[in-house]
Amino acid sequence: MLGEKKLFGTTKEGKKIFLYTLTNKNGMKAVVMNYGANLVQLWVPDKSGKTDDIVLGYDKAEYYFENSSFLGATVGPNGNRIADAAFSIEGKKYCLKANEGKNNLHSDENFGYHKQIWDVETRPDSVVFFLDMADGMLGFPGNKKNTVTYTLTEENELKIHYSITTDKKTILNPTNHSYFNLSGEGNGEVLEHKIKLYASKYTPITPEHIPTGELADVSGTPMDFREFQKIGDGIHADFEQIAIADGYDHNWVIEDWNQSIKLFAEVLDEKSGRKMYAYTDLPGVQFYVGDFKHMKGGKKGHVYNGRSGFCLETQFFPNAVNEPSFPNVVFEPEKPYESTTIYRFE
Repeated sequence: MLGEKKLFGTTKEGKKIFLYTLTNKNGMKAVVMNYGANLVQLWVPDKSGKTDDIVLGYDKAEYYFENSSFLGATVGPNGNRIADAAFSIEGKKYCLKANEGKNNLHSDENFGYHKQIWDVETRPDSVVFFLDMADGMLGFPGNKKNTVTYTLTEENELKIHYSITTDKKTILNPTNHSYFNLSGEGNGEVLEHKIKLYASKYTPITPEHIPTGELADVSGTPMDFREFQKIGDGIHADFEQIAIADGYDHNWVIEDWNQSIKLFAEVLDEKSGRKMYAYTDLPGVQFYVGDFKHMKGGKKGHVYNGRSGFCLETQFFPNAVNEPSFPNVVFEPEKPYESTTIYRFE
């Protein structure tokens, strides 16, 4: 159910930033904010009933003004990478900001979805965020009406639903960039967490982190999580793809994608007893284990060191607009964008 609304801070332009709390009867609590439609807190009981916040983030609104690691962020209009920071639709070329070498990452680090003030509508079990983005903003065509809905259910599910309309053909590939630590944020690394991915293939990357276009078999590699494996078992493996990404920062191809909502991942932390099940109707997921370099300013004064959290960023494949063999990421007035991602906890 919907809980309190609390002032969190103000932007540099003087706009108010509010936190909105959702709770359920099992002791779960999700806190989201209108700045960036970000997930700020997610409180989940452990095996003894003790509740901890399991997502990395900040206690001060102004830290989200930088947020170079995209903690809790709603990323868009396009999450992940686009080669050469450019794409073409029907022969017309569109140029984006080159913010990772010559490529584009996460649309724009300063003016993307996660740095905007969203309008808000509250419902009994949901918080709905609305944002209009003008044609040409950040380089993307189309006047877009964006909606992100967070819902907390009595089945311990955090549902994130995206709905976007556009008046021109454009790229739409939003994602949520929350970092999870099932032991509780600030409680060390996630390398002992066990993960299972329902994916027999992944998309290998070039040294610039752009997919090669290949769908590679995970068999016999450190990318094989079809059975539960500790995250730390393969993160330092002698394997070219691991070396390129300095660990795991790749897109996995979700098995038997048919646009219906499917279970694609399970994550277990034996220490706390928490288990997460992840579902989506999208074809891919970026499994990323953040490599934090003494990030100060975390919640409660925590310093996020090393591998303090993991992301499961549901998505269309990176650079899909420039790779014809990948699922189509172009949407249009007659084909609005709709997708749902669910994180369920035991």
